[in-house]
Amino acid sequence: MDRLDAMKVFVATLDEGSLTGAGRKTGRSIAAVSRAIAFLEARVGAPLLHRTTRSIKLSEAGERYAVACRKLLMELEEAERSAAGERSVPRGTLTISATVFAGEEILRPIVDAFMDEYPTVNVRVYLLDRQVNLIDEGMDLALRLNHLSDSTLVAHRIGEVRRVVVASPRYLAAHPRIVEPADLSKHQIIAMDHMGMASWSFPPVEGSSVSRSISFTPRLVINSVRAAIASTVEGHGVSRLLAYHVAPEIKQGLLQVVLADAEPLPMPVHIISPYGRLAVPKVRAFVDFALPRLRSRFAALAKDVATPPTKATITRRAKVFTE
Repeated sequence: MDRLDAMKVFVATLDEGSLTGAGRKTGRSIAAVSRAIAFLEARVGAPLLHRTTRSIKLSEAGERYAVACRKLLMELEEAERSAAGERSVPRGTLTISATVFAGEEILRPIVDAFMDEYPTVNVRVYLLDRQVNLIDEGMDLALRLNHLSDSTLVAHRIGEVRRVVVASPRYLAAHPRIVEPADLSKHQIIAMDHMGMASWSFPPVEGSSVSRSISFTPRLVINSVRAAIASTVEGHGVSRLLAYHVAPEIKQGLLQVVLADAEPLPMPVHIISPYGRLAVPKVRAFVDFALPRLRSRFAALAKDVATPPTKATITRRAKVFTE
Protein backbone atom coordinates (compact mmCIF):
# COMPACT_ATOMS: atom_id res chain seq x y z
CA MET A 1 0.00 0.00 0.00
CA ASP A 2 1.19 3.52 -0.79
CA ARG A 3 2.20 5.23 2.44
CA LEU A 4 1.33 8.75 1.23
CA ASP A 5 -2.11 7.60 0.15
CA ALA A 6 -2.63 5.95 3.53
CA MET A 7 -1.67 9.22 5.25
CA LYS A 8 -4.35 11.04 3.26
CA VAL A 9 -6.91 8.47 4.41
CA PHE A 10 -5.72 8.83 8.02
CA VAL A 11 -6.05 12.63 7.93
CA ALA A 12 -9.47 12.36 6.24
CA THR A 13 -10.57 10.09 9.09
CA LEU A 14 -9.59 12.73 11.63
CA ASP A 15 -11.24 15.54 9.66
CA GLU A 16 -14.50 13.64 9.20
CA GLY A 17 -14.54 12.08 12.66
CA SER A 18 -15.30 8.56 11.48
CA LEU A 19 -14.21 5.78 9.15
CA THR A 20 -17.49 6.13 7.28
CA GLY A 21 -16.90 9.86 6.71
CA ALA A 22 -13.35 9.20 5.55
CA GLY A 23 -14.67 6.61 3.11
CA ARG A 24 -17.13 9.10 1.65
CA LYS A 25 -14.45 11.78 1.33
CA THR A 26 -11.83 9.55 -0.28
CA GLY A 27 -14.16 7.32 -2.30
CA ARG A 28 -13.20 4.15 -0.42
CA SER A 29 -15.08 1.47 1.45
CA ILE A 30 -14.91 1.37 5.26
CA ALA A 31 -12.82 -1.81 4.95
CA ALA A 32 -10.33 0.02 2.70
CA VAL A 33 -10.10 2.90 5.19
CA SER A 34 -9.45 0.41 8.02
CA ARG A 35 -6.72 -1.30 5.98
CA ALA A 36 -5.00 2.04 5.31
CA ILE A 37 -4.91 2.91 9.00
CA ALA A 38 -3.79 -0.62 9.94
CA PHE A 39 -1.00 -0.29 7.37
CA LEU A 40 0.24 2.92 9.01
CA GLU A 41 -0.06 1.44 12.49
CA ALA A 42 2.07 -1.51 11.38
CA ARG A 43 4.76 0.83 10.03
CA VAL A 44 4.71 3.04 13.13
CA GLY A 45 4.56 0.08 15.48
CA ALA A 46 1.85 1.56 17.68
CA PRO A 47 -1.93 2.14 17.59
CA LEU A 48 -2.83 5.51 16.06
CA LEU A 49 -6.55 5.49 16.87
CA HIS A 50 -8.77 4.22 19.67
CA ARG A 51 -11.97 3.12 17.91
CA THR A 52 -15.42 2.46 19.36
CA THR A 53 -18.72 1.86 17.62
CA ARG A 54 -19.54 5.58 17.88
CA SER A 55 -16.28 7.54 17.82
CA ILE A 56 -12.58 7.61 17.16
CA LYS A 57 -9.90 9.18 19.31
CA LEU A 58 -6.22 9.68 18.66
CA SER A 59 -3.76 7.73 20.75
CA GLU A 60 -0.69 9.49 22.14
CA ALA A 61 1.36 8.20 19.20
CA GLY A 62 -1.48 9.14 16.85
CA GLU A 63 -1.44 12.77 18.01
CA ARG A 64 2.26 13.11 17.12
CA TYR A 65 1.83 11.25 13.85
CA ALA A 66 -1.18 13.36 12.82
CA VAL A 67 0.86 16.57 13.16
CA ALA A 68 3.62 15.13 10.98
CA CYS A 69 1.13 13.87 8.37
CA ARG A 70 -0.65 17.21 8.08
CA LYS A 71 2.61 19.09 7.71
CA LEU A 72 3.91 16.68 5.08
CA LEU A 73 0.70 16.73 3.03
CA MET A 74 0.51 20.51 3.23
CA GLU A 75 4.09 20.89 1.99
CA LEU A 76 3.47 18.35 -0.78
CA GLU A 77 0.36 20.20 -1.94
CA GLU A 78 2.30 23.46 -2.15
CA ALA A 79 5.21 21.81 -3.98
CA GLU A 80 2.84 20.32 -6.56
CA ARG A 81 1.18 23.69 -7.17
CA SER A 82 4.53 25.40 -7.55
CA ALA A 83 5.82 22.76 -9.98
CA ALA A 84 2.64 23.06 -12.04
CA GLY A 85 3.09 26.80 -12.34
CA GLU A 86 -0.08 27.51 -10.35
CA ARG A 87 1.54 29.35 -7.46
CA SER A 88 -0.14 32.63 -8.32
CA VAL A 89 -3.63 31.17 -8.76
CA PRO A 90 -5.80 30.74 -5.64
CA ARG A 91 -7.25 27.24 -5.64
CA GLY A 92 -7.77 24.25 -3.37
CA THR A 93 -9.41 23.98 0.05
CA LEU A 94 -9.00 26.74 2.63
CA THR A 95 -9.52 25.83 6.31
CA ILE A 96 -10.58 28.49 8.81
CA SER A 97 -11.43 28.32 12.51
CA ALA A 98 -13.58 30.70 14.57
CA THR A 99 -15.79 30.64 17.64
CA VAL A 100 -19.36 29.57 16.99
CA PHE A 101 -21.04 32.98 17.33
CA ALA A 102 -18.35 34.97 15.51
CA GLY A 103 -18.25 32.38 12.76
CA GLU A 104 -22.00 32.36 12.21
CA GLU A 105 -22.66 36.08 12.51
CA ILE A 106 -19.49 37.75 11.24
CA LEU A 107 -17.24 35.38 9.34
CA ARG A 108 -19.80 33.32 7.41
CA PRO A 109 -21.14 36.14 5.17
CA ILE A 110 -17.57 37.11 4.26
CA VAL A 111 -16.72 33.50 3.40
CA ASP A 112 -19.79 33.32 1.16
CA ALA A 113 -18.74 36.48 -0.68
CA PHE A 114 -15.17 35.20 -0.99
CA MET A 115 -16.34 31.96 -2.60
CA ASP A 116 -18.37 33.95 -5.11
CA GLU A 117 -15.23 35.92 -5.97
CA TYR A 118 -12.91 32.87 -6.08
CA PRO A 119 -14.81 29.89 -7.55
CA THR A 120 -11.66 27.71 -7.61
CA VAL A 121 -11.31 27.84 -3.80
CA ASN A 122 -13.38 25.64 -1.48
CA VAL A 123 -13.65 26.55 2.19
CA ARG A 124 -13.95 24.50 5.37
CA VAL A 125 -15.04 26.57 8.38
CA TYR A 126 -14.66 24.96 11.82
CA LEU A 127 -16.76 26.70 14.48
CA LEU A 128 -15.33 25.75 17.85
CA ASP A 129 -15.59 27.47 21.22
CA ARG A 130 -12.03 26.53 22.10
CA GLN A 131 -8.59 27.70 21.05
CA VAL A 132 -7.34 25.78 18.03
CA ASN A 133 -3.68 24.90 17.44
CA LEU A 134 -3.46 25.85 13.77
CA ILE A 135 -0.36 23.79 12.99
CA ASP A 136 -1.36 20.64 14.85
CA GLU A 137 -4.91 20.71 13.46
CA GLY A 138 -3.96 21.66 9.91
CA MET A 139 -5.71 25.05 9.77
CA ASP A 140 -4.78 27.84 7.38
CA LEU A 141 -6.35 30.69 9.35
CA ALA A 142 -8.28 31.50 12.52
CA LEU A 143 -10.33 34.41 13.77
CA ARG A 144 -8.93 34.88 17.28
CA LEU A 145 -10.40 37.09 20.01
CA ASN A 146 -7.77 37.42 22.70
CA HIS A 147 -4.26 38.52 23.46
CA LEU A 148 -1.72 36.52 21.45
CA SER A 149 1.21 34.70 23.01
CA ASP A 150 2.27 32.28 20.24
CA SER A 151 5.22 33.82 18.36
CA THR A 152 4.98 31.16 15.62
CA LEU A 153 1.85 32.85 14.20
CA VAL A 154 1.39 35.80 11.87
CA ALA A 155 -1.34 38.13 13.15
CA HIS A 156 -3.39 40.79 11.36
CA ARG A 157 -5.21 43.04 13.81
CA ILE A 158 -8.86 43.61 12.97
CA GLY A 159 -10.06 45.62 15.93
CA GLU A 160 -11.01 45.12 19.54
CA VAL A 161 -14.02 43.98 21.50
CA ARG A 162 -15.32 44.89 24.95
CA ARG A 163 -16.51 42.54 27.66
CA VAL A 164 -19.78 44.08 28.81
CA VAL A 165 -22.15 43.42 31.69
CA VAL A 166 -25.74 43.72 30.47
CA ALA A 167 -29.31 43.40 31.67
CA SER A 168 -32.73 44.23 30.29
CA PRO A 169 -34.40 47.54 31.22
CA ARG A 170 -37.24 45.54 32.78
CA TYR A 171 -34.85 43.62 35.02
CA LEU A 172 -32.95 46.77 36.04
CA ALA A 173 -36.18 48.57 36.93
CA ALA A 174 -37.20 45.77 39.29
CA HIS A 175 -33.88 45.22 41.09
CA PRO A 176 -31.32 47.24 43.08
CA ARG A 177 -29.12 49.66 41.14
CA ILE A 178 -25.79 48.39 39.84
CA VAL A 179 -23.26 51.15 40.46
CA GLU A 180 -20.11 49.17 41.22
CA PRO A 181 -19.08 45.52 40.75
CA ALA A 182 -19.83 44.63 44.39
CA ASP A 183 -23.50 45.36 43.72
CA LEU A 184 -23.67 42.21 41.58
CA SER A 185 -23.92 40.15 44.78
CA LYS A 186 -27.54 41.35 45.03
CA HIS A 187 -28.46 40.13 41.57
CA GLN A 188 -29.35 37.03 39.58
CA ILE A 189 -26.37 36.08 37.43
CA ILE A 190 -26.56 34.33 34.06
CA ALA A 191 -23.10 32.81 33.65
CA MET A 192 -21.17 31.23 30.80
CA ASP A 193 -18.12 29.05 31.33
CA HIS A 194 -15.70 31.13 29.22
CA MET A 195 -16.80 34.35 30.95
CA GLY A 196 -16.62 33.01 34.49
CA MET A 197 -19.10 30.68 36.16
CA ALA A 198 -18.30 31.54 39.79
CA SER A 199 -16.67 34.98 39.62
CA TRP A 200 -16.03 37.94 37.33
CA SER A 201 -12.83 39.96 37.42
CA PHE A 202 -12.75 43.74 37.15
CA PRO A 203 -9.82 46.19 37.01
CA PRO A 204 -8.55 47.69 40.28
CA VAL A 205 -9.99 50.91 41.62
CA GLU A 206 -7.91 54.04 41.16
CA GLY A 207 -4.92 54.03 43.50
CA SER A 208 -4.82 50.23 43.80
CA SER A 209 -3.01 47.52 41.85
CA VAL A 210 -5.25 44.65 42.96
CA SER A 211 -7.94 43.48 40.55
CA ARG A 212 -11.43 43.12 41.92
CA SER A 213 -12.91 39.62 41.79
CA ILE A 214 -16.64 39.38 42.41
CA SER A 215 -17.78 35.90 43.45
CA PHE A 216 -21.33 34.68 43.01
CA THR A 217 -23.56 31.64 42.78
CA PRO A 218 -25.13 31.92 39.34
CA ARG A 219 -28.86 31.51 38.97
CA LEU A 220 -28.33 30.10 35.48
CA VAL A 221 -25.24 28.53 33.87
CA ILE A 222 -25.45 28.01 30.14
CA ASN A 223 -22.97 27.23 27.36
CA SER A 224 -24.84 28.87 24.47
CA VAL A 225 -24.31 32.55 23.70
CA ARG A 226 -27.69 32.82 21.99
CA ALA A 227 -29.48 31.24 24.94
CA ALA A 228 -27.69 33.52 27.42
CA ILE A 229 -28.72 36.56 25.36
CA ALA A 230 -32.34 35.38 25.18
CA SER A 231 -32.60 34.80 28.95
CA THR A 232 -31.02 38.19 29.64
CA VAL A 233 -33.34 40.01 27.20
CA GLU A 234 -36.33 38.30 28.83
CA GLY A 235 -35.33 39.77 32.19
CA HIS A 236 -34.02 36.73 34.04
CA GLY A 237 -30.74 38.21 35.20
CA VAL A 238 -27.45 39.97 34.52
CA SER A 239 -24.92 38.51 32.11
CA ARG A 240 -21.38 39.26 30.92
CA LEU A 241 -20.85 38.84 27.19
CA LEU A 242 -18.68 40.17 24.42
CA ALA A 243 -19.96 43.43 22.98
CA TYR A 244 -20.49 42.06 19.48
CA HIS A 245 -22.69 39.30 20.94
CA VAL A 246 -25.26 41.84 22.09
CA ALA A 247 -24.73 44.82 19.74
CA PRO A 248 -28.16 44.42 18.03
CA GLU A 249 -29.98 44.08 21.37
CA ILE A 250 -28.25 47.15 22.79
CA LYS A 251 -28.96 49.18 19.66
CA GLN A 252 -32.65 48.20 19.87
CA GLY A 253 -32.86 49.04 23.58
CA LEU A 254 -33.52 45.44 24.60
CA LEU A 255 -30.38 45.41 26.77
CA GLN A 256 -28.43 48.05 28.67
CA VAL A 257 -24.74 48.08 29.54
CA VAL A 258 -23.97 48.49 33.23
CA LEU A 259 -20.60 48.98 34.94
CA ALA A 260 -19.08 50.50 31.79
CA ASP A 261 -16.58 52.39 33.98
CA ALA A 262 -15.38 49.09 35.48
CA GLU A 263 -14.83 47.19 32.24
CA PRO A 264 -11.50 45.46 31.58
CA LEU A 265 -9.48 46.77 28.67
CA PRO A 266 -10.93 45.57 25.35
CA MET A 267 -9.61 42.33 23.86
CA PRO A 268 -7.86 42.54 20.48
CA VAL A 269 -9.27 40.69 17.48
CA HIS A 270 -6.92 39.16 14.89
CA ILE A 271 -6.84 36.95 11.85
CA ILE A 272 -3.90 34.60 12.46
CA SER A 273 -2.03 32.09 10.34
CA PRO A 274 1.10 29.93 10.70
CA TYR A 275 4.31 31.41 9.35
CA GLY A 276 4.66 30.66 5.66
CA ARG A 277 0.96 30.13 4.94
CA LEU A 278 0.49 33.63 3.54
CA ALA A 279 2.67 32.58 0.61
CA VAL A 280 -0.08 30.15 -0.42
CA PRO A 281 -2.34 31.95 -2.94
CA LYS A 282 -5.67 30.83 -1.45
CA VAL A 283 -4.61 32.06 2.01
CA ARG A 284 -3.22 35.37 0.75
CA ALA A 285 -6.35 35.93 -1.33
CA PHE A 286 -8.66 35.37 1.64
CA VAL A 287 -6.65 37.60 3.98
CA ASP A 288 -6.62 40.43 1.43
CA PHE A 289 -10.35 39.96 0.81
CA ALA A 290 -11.48 39.54 4.41
CA LEU A 291 -9.38 42.06 6.36
CA PRO A 292 -11.12 45.27 5.25
CA ARG A 293 -14.54 43.66 5.57
CA LEU A 294 -13.83 42.30 9.06
CA ARG A 295 -12.42 45.65 10.21
CA SER A 296 -15.48 47.46 8.93
CA ARG A 297 -17.82 44.96 10.59
CA PHE A 298 -16.16 45.10 14.01
CA ALA A 299 -15.99 48.91 13.85
CA ALA A 300 -19.73 49.07 13.13
CA LEU A 301 -20.53 46.68 15.98
CA ALA A 302 -18.37 48.71 18.38
CA LYS A 303 -20.27 51.85 17.40
CA ASP A 304 -23.59 50.15 18.17
CA VAL A 305 -22.42 49.38 21.71
CA ALA A 306 -20.63 52.68 22.31
CA THR A 307 -20.92 53.93 25.89
CA PRO A 308 -19.35 57.37 26.47
CA PRO A 309 -16.52 56.88 29.00
CA THR A 310 -16.48 58.98 32.14
CA LYS A 311 -13.47 60.97 33.23
CA ALA A 312 -12.60 58.22 35.74
CA THR A 313 -12.59 55.60 33.00
CA ILE A 314 -10.32 57.66 30.75
CA THR A 315 -7.88 58.25 33.65
CA ARG A 316 -7.81 54.55 34.62
CA ARG A 317 -7.25 53.32 31.07
CA ALA A 318 -4.54 55.90 30.42
CA LYS A 319 -2.77 54.75 33.57
CA VAL A 320 -2.85 51.11 32.43
CA PHE A 321 -1.33 52.01 29.09
CA THR A 322 1.49 54.04 30.63
CA GLU A 323 2.50 51.59 33.33
